[in-house]
Amino acid sequence: MMKKYIKYMASLLAVSFAMSACIDLEEMNVDPNNATTTNPSLLLTGVAYSAFNQTSSDACHAAKMLILTSGESKYQIYKWTRGDFDYYSNLRDVTKMSEEAGEGSAYQALAHFFRANYFYQLTLDFGSIPYTDALKAETDANYQPAYDSQEVVLAGILKELEEADKMLEGSDEIISGDIIYNGNLVNWRKLINAYRLRILMSLSGKEKVGDIDVKSEFSKIVADGPLMESLSDNGQLIYLDQQDNRYPYFNDSDFGSGRFMDSTYIAALATRQDPRLFAVATQTPNAEKAGKAINDFSSYDGGDPAVPYSLVNDKAVAGNCSKPAPRYYQTPTNEPMVLLGYVEQQLILAEAVVRGWIQGDDKIYYESAVKASFEFYQKYAVSVADYLTQDAAAEYLRNDKVAYSSSLSTDEKIERIIMQKYLPTFLQGSVWLPYYEALRTGYPDFRRAAGVSLPYRWMYPQDEYNNNATHVEAALNEQFGGSDKTSDKPWWLQ
Repeated sequence: MMKKYIKYMASLLAVSFAMSACIDLEEMNVDPNNATTTNPSLLLTGVAYSAFNQTSSDACHAAKMLILTSGESKYQIYKWTRGDFDYYSNLRDVTKMSEEAGEGSAYQALAHFFRANYFYQLTLDFGSIPYTDALKAETDANYQPAYDSQEVVLAGILKELEEADKMLEGSDEIISGDIIYNGNLVNWRKLINAYRLRILMSLSGKEKVGDIDVKSEFSKIVADGPLMESLSDNGQLIYLDQQDNRYPYFNDSDFGSGRFMDSTYIAALATRQDPRLFAVATQTPNAEKAGKAINDFSSYDGGDPAVPYSLVNDKAVAGNCSKPAPRYYQTPTNEPMVLLGYVEQQLILAEAVVRGWIQGDDKIYYESAVKASFEFYQKYAVSVADYLTQDAAAEYLRNDKVAYSSSLSTDEKIERIIMQKYLPTFLQGSVWLPYYEALRTGYPDFRRAAGVSLPYRWMYPQDEYNNNATHVEAALNEQFGGSDKTSDKPWWLQ
């Protein structure tokens, strides 16, 4: 699929050593793809690794962060077509974990979270998808599942997340195999509730989803909690310098050759005098040769995504294009992969205040997110840490293009909030989020050639036409009058 998500299913032995999961060595010598054990903790390790170890250079092309000089990227020019249903393979592992767990156990609660995560991504990618009837081939011999409408799917996963939170509330169950929170169920609840807020905010154009009132449900989650309180609550996967546990782009040859920074992303950072630029990109070769300081914003540039790649290549060959910072492909641990973290949560809350969904101080939420993002980069972009202090964050927040005040219009506030969601997502987890946020809000306005529109979705996989034609065609008739195009607008955007 366009995503080509990098999914490294590490061996459970290596992963658990890396993340200090308290599991006996004899239990760990198991292939996570063919686990025969009935211990759900072993399955949790693999399930969590697959879910959190995801990033996408393709998504960075679509979000105008990266650009190719070695060929034309269909994501860069918005010409993708069919997607895939690969996430259903991950969901089978989630189902197995749930089945092996005791009824009402924490493992089952976490299975609800992982189901919601995958089904949410699938429905954003396509629209209607198999949900209620999905994953019943083994139990019910149902090899041709019916499709549920996007509204049914979104309402369903919101209820699954609510159920997951209730199952974990007050639980003193001890779980193992948890490479994300080391068994801390309160932290899982914080992530689950933040994910509920993410889904609800993506429905800002809707009053209801199923029988759920979007605004009221959002307000209730904020009131009841728990929610993330700092970066330490991030839903993230931490890498270690061990085989199968290293950062996914470590030693990736593409980053040393034909992959450069997009001028759109460089400009978004440079025009705001954003020192996070130094953490994600190099100076251009010519700027470095000229002896420009690393904090000279004019020493960074990228390729224009709206021109033929041959022209971008000419610019790169001439020494006028920045590359991704070397830490992304030279440092085995680099930075954690954040599926959903404190920064995003705070910006969601800021937008909710602006929209009148909750009471609170949108400026405080906004500024806390920016300060936390600087803190994250200061910790992991060690070579430029001195430029990413909290004093630097405070100065940045005074920049005219960044400063947040009550004098801004509603649209201006939302634009600034969404931009601060966008900027920290370079090569991060949930990296398609900026693209979907652009579809939802219009921000950022991604540069593209004249006459090119942003696709709203992916066409259904050819396998569905071959093996489940009746149901995929029924879904298309219901949604788009029989059409299956990337320009068809799904329910959440209507």
